[in-house]
Amino acid sequence: MKKPLGVRIQGCVYADDGDLGHDKFLDAFIEFIESKGWQFGGGTVQIDEEGEKIDDID
Repeated sequence: MKKPLGVRIQGCVYADDGDLGHDKFLDAFIEFIESKGWQFGGGTVQIDEEGEKIDDID
């Protein structure tokens, strides 16, 4: 049986205009992933402009 191959994502996403809420991003990201018939396994955190973890803003 062939082993499934995937892609590891490591990076940050920022909005050009205003703050990007964690829930808003996750909703759009999961919708995109599922629309392709893909699955996502992993975690996400809200970060500030220096990449430091902060409490979710939404």
